[in-house]
Amino acid sequence: MFLLRPEEIDELRDDLATQSGFRIASIDVDFDAFDFARTGESLVDRAVAYSMPNGDRLVGIGTAWSASGTGERRFADIGEGLAAMGRPDLKAFFGFSFLPEGASSDVWDGYPSADVFLPRIGIEQSGDGTRLTVMIPETDHIGPTLDLLGSIRHPERIQVMDLGDHSIESHPPVSEWAASVADALVEIRKGDLDKVVLARSVVVRSTEPVAILRVFRELVRQYPQCYNFAWKSGDAVFMGASPELFAEVDGSRFHSNPLAGSAPRGEGEDEDRIIAQTLMTIAKEREEHALVVDDLTKRLAPFVAELTVPRTPSLKQMATVQHLSTEIDGVLATGVGILDVIQATHPTPAVGGVERDAAVRYIKDHEVIDRGWYTGGIGWINGAGDGAICIGLRCGLIRENTTHVFAGAGIVAGSEPKAELDETRLKLRPLMDLLTAN
Repeated sequence: MFLLRPEEIDELRDDLATQSGFRIASIDVDFDAFDFARTGESLVDRAVAYSMPNGDRLVGIGTAWSASGTGERRFADIGEGLAAMGRPDLKAFFGFSFLPEGASSDVWDGYPSADVFLPRIGIEQSGDGTRLTVMIPETDHIGPTLDLLGSIRHPERIQVMDLGDHSIESHPPVSEWAASVADALVEIRKGDLDKVVLARSVVVRSTEPVAILRVFRELVRQYPQCYNFAWKSGDAVFMGASPELFAEVDGSRFHSNPLAGSAPRGEGEDEDRIIAQTLMTIAKEREEHALVVDDLTKRLAPFVAELTVPRTPSLKQMATVQHLSTEIDGVLATGVGILDVIQATHPTPAVGGVERDAAVRYIKDHEVIDRGWYTGGIGWINGAGDGAICIGLRCGLIRENTTHVFAGAGIVAGSEPKAELDETRLKLRPLMDLLTAN
């Protein structure tokens, strides 16, 4: 059964036929955005599915327009590309890597330093309904895109899926990663760093190709309070359930939700409550969180007219881990947009460290994995300076039968290698549990 009726395709065709230049047509639809993504993504080489904690969903397949950037000017290049495109009202999907020079290994082929695109077919789903939009470049005929749209069917419902058998490798081996934590603590005691975030990865190889959209729908179902994303580029998908909002801009209004300081969830309500209360009082965890909030506040100062920062953190609880959390709100100065905020604050101490330049140098010199878009950002932006970007956390890069899953921990004075290793194991679980569900 096709997702769209012939008369809906005809309505889009009639609207597009009356336009010239870059053509756009929209209709209301009555199906789930992720049902569209489950069958539509296989027909194109670029697609994104994205959900937010408020329940809104965004989906895009195909490319109507794109731009990329690299190096220290990458965000400025993206902004200039959006301005030249000339449609500040349109939402474009946006993602970027941890380092400005981008990834250094072929694991991340298809994921440049910074990437932005308008989809050929986009769906925006909210409490007000679901709207499908078709975008056709000036040089293209409308027929192929509408034929693609008309070919998309309701996805098959598979009750039981064989995920195959799995082999699992830790990169680096856990003993080496624990030793790297001990080495970082030596540098912290010297006073060269206050904090550095160290990352590791687990590579899962399966006998069956990963069921991409099945895994994604389970992430959305199990972690509805997160920013869930799946970004397809060629034969790879970058997927995750991030608990951390990097930046959200709506007009002049700004919001961010940095997380730092972590503890496991308890087995029952009583244990969970005790762990949460303890997390709120541990000096080491509070210090780690304060480093993040203080640095972010300082870097935001030149870009805001107002900024509200709570004096004490609250608690944000996920299924496997809970974090100290601060909700930062503000009003941006005139002319400041989300790319300006990202340029000034990325990477935050939540994913890099303090002092920032020294921490990034330490990561470059000592970390053995290629982070790529892990601890970068992913979400949407527009040419007006609005957007919502989460940090690429609780995530993995899937390519056919192989998945690289990433996690990290913030190392500060008082950190213990075994405890930090256990923290990364908790952060690996959202994807690991689904990939190895057999």
